[in-house]
Amino acid sequence: SPFNCSFQAMEREVLAAFGKGEPDEIMSSAFKLKVTREDIHTLKNLRWLNDEVINFYTSLLMERSKKEGYPAVHAFSTFFYPKLISGGYRAVRRWTRNVDLFKQDLILVPIHLRVHWALVVIDVRKKTIKYFDSMGQKGDKICEILFRYLQEESREKRNLELAVSEWTLHSMESHEIPQQLNGSDCGVFMCKYADYISRDKPITFTQNHMPYFRKKMVWEIIHQQLL
Repeated sequence: SPFNCSFQAMEREVLAAFGKGEPDEIMSSAFKLKVTREDIHTLKNLRWLNDEVINFYTSLLMERSKKEGYPAVHAFSTFFYPKLISGGYRAVRRWTRNVDLFKQDLILVPIHLRVHWALVVIDVRKKTIKYFDSMGQKGDKICEILFRYLQEESREKRNLELAVSEWTLHSMESHEIPQQLNGSDCGVFMCKYADYISRDKPITFTQNHMPYFRKKMVWEIIHQQLL
């Protein structure tokens, strides 16, 4: 069990993953996704996380949500939002052919803003759409776009209108959620917002946890298991 595995052993594995080797060596593959050594290296301190690492990690969150006692979670890939923006609902209509969004508790949407990662959380239970940004930027427009998407999805898949008046859209303020203090940890912040939210836990971490979270994510991705 990973929980008996000593901290030193974990540390050694992480160092090995960060070590020299073929950049395209596959370090982990699951969920029809592959993570290479080069991808893992984006988890080194102060590097920007890439799509592969984020999509693998959110897939682990979805996997965990199947267990007893966790909210049901669907996480969209990082490629979903750009596709929605560029092609409208029709471009992403088939993305949910195997999932009923309205049977989920939480829907996670990673948002890539050129050089910054943020997260939108659609809480189907509470009928809220919230934007989480570790630099305190506003995402009201993004929330509106995703609400329109949800309306179309509801019409298309359930023949039901979503009542605008029942839903709340909100950009989290910088005092409401932990904020990054450098220019490189947005991806880790986004992943950890998603981690805490998908356990229905209050978001209590800080910038100081980032080096530890990065190492932990390396271990989790390689072992395809969240600690």
